[in-house]
Amino acid sequence: MNYLAHLHLGGEQPQQLLGSLYGDFVKGPLAGRFPQPLEAAIRLHRQIDVFTDRHPLVLAALARFPAGRRRYAGIMLDVFFDHCLALHWQDYAGQPLEQFTGRVYRVLAAQADLPGRLAQIAPYMAADDWLGSYREFTVLGQVFRGIARRLSRPEGLEGALDEVAALYQPLLDDFRAFYPELQAFAGKARQPA
Repeated sequence: MNYLAHLHLGGEQPQQLLGSLYGDFVKGPLAGRFPQPLEAAIRLHRQIDVFTDRHPLVLAALARFPAGRRRYAGIMLDVFFDHCLALHWQDYAGQPLEQFTGRVYRVLAAQADLPGRLAQIAPYMAADDWLGSYREFTVLGQVFRGIARRLSRPEGLEGALDEVAALYQPLLDDFRAFYPELQAFAGKARQPA
């Protein structure tokens, strides 16, 4: 899952929203590095990643990509699934996408010490409405190019948008089958022990 899905699944409280993003920017043991609610949200982020990476529906979706693309298929699928979520948001959330993303951007702006690269990208994320822009399929091309710049082998994502476009309907069907299961998993994982 990519940013939007993690934010949607991680809980509504500010510390949960922050932790849902921190999970991509904070590595290693947590043990007291952050307030407990924030650490719990980072742990949930990691649990969501493990659940997703091992799920049979996700493995089947990844198998749709040609063998030569498999190393990058997980990245492509994560981004595409955020597109599916943004485009069909009303099917999975109780508030409009614009309200949700606006709240996320306000929480980020109010946090003085965002970790690592998140501190650098948060202002751009808000200014350019990265989360809401996932509704537009063509935006995924920009996302893939941005991710490729951070890879040791950026050529691995060349042509990614065309490849995802060719698989659009089956991958959308995969998302629709998988996401409710992921929502149920995340909801249960958020419950206090």
